[in-house]
Amino acid sequence: MKSKSLKKDKVNIITLGCSKNMVDSEVLSGQLQANDINTVHENTKPDHNIVIINTCGFIEKAKEESINTILQNVELKKRGKIDKVYVTGCLSERYRQNLETEIPEVDAFFGTMELPLILKRFNADLKTELLGERLLSTPQHYAYLKISEGCNRTCSFCAIPLMRGKHVSRSIESLVDEASKLVANGVKEIMLIAQELTYYGLDIYKKRELPKLLHALADIKGLEWIRLHYAYPSKFPLEIIDAMKERENICNYLDMPLQHAADNMLKSMKRQITRSEMEDLVGEIRYRIPEICIRTTLIAGYPGETRDDVEELKQFLQKMKFDRVGIFTYSHEEDTSAYLLNDNIPSAEKEARAQEIMEMQQEISLEKNEEKLGKIFKVIIDKKEAGRYLGRTEFDSVEVDNEVIINSTKKLQPGDFVNVKITKAYDYDIEGEVVI
Repeated sequence: MKSKSLKKDKVNIITLGCSKNMVDSEVLSGQLQANDINTVHENTKPDHNIVIINTCGFIEKAKEESINTILQNVELKKRGKIDKVYVTGCLSERYRQNLETEIPEVDAFFGTMELPLILKRFNADLKTELLGERLLSTPQHYAYLKISEGCNRTCSFCAIPLMRGKHVSRSIESLVDEASKLVANGVKEIMLIAQELTYYGLDIYKKRELPKLLHALADIKGLEWIRLHYAYPSKFPLEIIDAMKERENICNYLDMPLQHAADNMLKSMKRQITRSEMEDLVGEIRYRIPEICIRTTLIAGYPGETRDDVEELKQFLQKMKFDRVGIFTYSHEEDTSAYLLNDNIPSAEKEARAQEIMEMQQEISLEKNEEKLGKIFKVIIDKKEAGRYLGRTEFDSVEVDNEVIINSTKKLQPGDFVNVKITKAYDYDIEGEVVI
């Protein structure tokens, strides 16, 4: 048996899945650090002895990645390279019993709401006075702000409520306090995230209060950009768009997953909205803010989807011309209502349909980028790569959207804002030069 090392523990946190998981890892890191436990994210050096894997259980590919990551670290433990492996997050919440049986070498599994139990493993206490303080894993100039947990929606394909529970909003005061601390530490852009932003406030304030939260956040001095992710289209509160229009530091950007356009698909998906209603909503949003960037996410290969449904989705995209589109292939998830349906479309066909849709969106994206030629945009610098700077306009979120390739003789730093005149347009990126 390996003797216990006298060397101080060093914890490496590996985060898989979405930005909401990233925030959870940052909160855990902050708590461990506050308890004098050396903690790092995604450590590339083999100098840690404990690993905590924050898993994703959303779709099949994410589950595979999570399991492979667990197995890789269990193997390191067997070889004596690390001492302990802990697993938390959505996969652990959803499949804990199975995982405990199949991978007994893991020292402990934790659910999505068991932060205090993880800390107990390190003889550490939950420091409530530090709630809202995190050890950021993002670059210093931007951060995610999780405004609620869980979801009350019953979308047929989605297992998130099984892993994250019912919707629970955080108070406006706690969010303003956390955002203020982030800004004091150098954050200039905050991305609001939740399973469903537009439901915010219904549980604690008895009405939708995202517009009120936006105004409160917009008052924070030094917060340059506020960005909205994951807005649900049904019963969408248009006051959000009014707040966006009224406040200069709320980006003209909305991430609103629509999932499909064919009414029979939307009904089966339990999306509580029709194609016509979605078109009216997008039209009204664009009427109020013509320059707004709308990002949406779609699903290809949902059970029963026909070629006619795919064609209708393509026609919808051609008509609506969304600025940004992401697409998932349908994943047949147990305990969801869609699991009762026949998953009748082969994986290869799902992938082909997704590719077909994205090829069409690629043309729309190029067309929209070409419209930017000769125009000047405010751009935030993210990093320098291969001698050029990479940044984003207010119409682009981190990782999922376009980048601006910037040529500048002047030295720039991450987090700097510069004006860039666009000189070249590509399918998904634009290029330009800094102007005074």
